[in-house]
Amino acid sequence: MVTIEACQYRNVTPTTLEHARQAFADRHPQSRLQHAAARAVLPGGHTRTVLTHLPFPLTLVAGHGSVLTDADGQEYIDLLGDYTAGLLGHSERRVLDAVAAALSTLASVGGVHRHEVGLAQLMCGRFGLERVRFTNSGTEANLMAITTALMYTGRKKIMVFHGGYHGGVLYFASGAAPWNAPYDFVVAPYNDLQGTLALIDQHAGQLAAVIVEPMLGSGGCIPSAPRFLADTFAAARAVGAVCIADEVMTSRHGPTGLADLLGAKADITTYGKYIGGGFSFGAFGGTAELLDQFDGERPQGPGRRVISHAGTFNNNIATMAAGEVVLGEVFTADAAVAHTARGEELRGHVASVLARHRLPVSVSGFGSMMSLHALAEPPRTPADAAGRDDVLQELLFLGLYQRGIYTAARGMINLSLAVTDDQLSVALDALDDCLGELAS
Repeated sequence: MVTIEACQYRNVTPTTLEHARQAFADRHPQSRLQHAAARAVLPGGHTRTVLTHLPFPLTLVAGHGSVLTDADGQEYIDLLGDYTAGLLGHSERRVLDAVAAALSTLASVGGVHRHEVGLAQLMCGRFGLERVRFTNSGTEANLMAITTALMYTGRKKIMVFHGGYHGGVLYFASGAAPWNAPYDFVVAPYNDLQGTLALIDQHAGQLAAVIVEPMLGSGGCIPSAPRFLADTFAAARAVGAVCIADEVMTSRHGPTGLADLLGAKADITTYGKYIGGGFSFGAFGGTAELLDQFDGERPQGPGRRVISHAGTFNNNIATMAAGEVVLGEVFTADAAVAHTARGEELRGHVASVLARHRLPVSVSGFGSMMSLHALAEPPRTPADAAGRDDVLQELLFLGLYQRGIYTAARGMINLSLAVTDDQLSVALDALDDCLGELAS
């Protein structure tokens, strides 16, 4: 939640922000009522912290294609894409039809089914995995990937990165959060190769794994600098640590994910978000040597034991059937390549719009993921991103809302397959108009 402080830009004041918040509340009386009712039973009025913003989050009642409708009947071009989970847009018929057909045969089943095997085959083939296991979320996938490394190495320390996010209990926006899972973390500086290598060397004999996002997602869409990811993995592997790439968000880039595009090869990769086609989904996959620790039919090596991985809904019918359609029909490797290129083109157009105005606003990202920052230059590190002008950032967010463009309060934009070129033109015009109004 943003507090009103002095804005760095002389034409934008805290009073301007107060007026923008009041105007937002006045335009959304039904959402305001819904929020008040929700707060009586839900802390904060919802169960997803990232949705918090002043004066209140919208209540959404319908979605079709790339258009969302709120409780007051106002429509928005959805450029948030549910923080990368909504890659397909809203109500993709191929996915919904496949799920309905699957559920008409099986619902909740305490056994293996063909959709589980089918999705596993698609994932192994698409992402070059020898083995894969499913979970209910990216958080679970990362927890299980870390567990895999701890059990394999017999070590205790896990290297993470400042600004990283690997789930609700693996949160490092400002170092390790006090509510995190109780692992022994070593927090390294993202995009600082020398500082990272020094920490790997310092903890070499105790380091079980390094887990890193090829591009910080919630940390501001900050991509790995050239060679940072590859050289970090090489150094970690040299001391016997397991290399984990968190591609819960970034596996959408290119045919096999962002790590491959950056020339880095992980031992374990985690997945989530869009692959479930709108249903709860997570997965972790990698080498047979690591993943076969979960195989109860195979003898384990001396001193090793089979790792238990429970979860009633790990292989739930709806998600498995949806995932088959997503990877098999909708978001093929060729579609991913084209979508990454389209995202790069959009970010270039956004940068061009920003350059026409004197406000300190920039854009960072890769492919179909990007973030607007109230900063004169795109951030390279989480420390850079933390220096943004919070008042200007919120005014930009509320200004885009007012013009029918749905983004994240923190500036994140994720291009979905459903957004048309005409809608992108409308969004760019809205950004241009918003910046012009703020500058004047």
